[in-house]
Amino acid sequence: MIDQSNLNFSIDELKFDEKGLIPAIVVNAISKKVLTLAYMSRESLQISLEKELTCFFSRSRQTLWLKGEHSGNIQHIVSITADCDKDALVVMVEPEGPACHLGNESCFSFPLCESEERHEFSLEGLMEMLKGRKTEKKEGSYTTYLFEKGLDKILKKVGEECTEVIIAAKAQDKAETVYEIADLAYHVMVLMVEAGISLEDLHRELASRHVIDHKVKQEKMTK
Repeated sequence: MIDQSNLNFSIDELKFDEKGLIPAIVVNAISKKVLTLAYMSRESLQISLEKELTCFFSRSRQTLWLKGEHSGNIQHIVSITADCDKDALVVMVEPEGPACHLGNESCFSFPLCESEERHEFSLEGLMEMLKGRKTEKKEGSYTTYLFEKGLDKILKKVGEECTEVIIAAKAQDKAETVYEIADLAYHVMVLMVEAGISLEDLHRELASRHVIDHKVKQEKMTK
């Protein structure tokens, strides 16, 4: 069960609507992608807290609904946060499988508009593009060139970019350092694709280190 002892907020302070429900926006804790909008009753929220799995209230069936109970696409809860009016929730989760009944990662998959001047960027989107360059071998693509040359070439570029970062940082040139770090990040992500390493793998490793660091700090404070 999720520990609420260190929180200064409780279920009793939430504002459920006239039907006893509160909207819950479910977000992938790793990619930060919005997965779905569902509703929780007081009972389903309590079950969610106890099981650390999302449990909703189905408005169409008028019954509790433990996500993934039949499909296996469960959602492990990382955190639940109420908005300023206390009448809506954001539920951060680590999902096992798609959130949408259509088999999509997210229920939100029908874009209405996209700005021609402002383009959404994400590491996940970049990673998908890199994967595509490895499988589709786009002619003239530098990324495809790296994959065709293989691991040794990729590793050489990672090493070169590490050196460029050090030189820029030593010169205390912020703009150049940012530029070189971006180059390094790109080549490291190419290496990740080549090695079959996902952003989720990296996220879990960093998260595990954060937990360890937090425990060490706690131990030092109690001694």
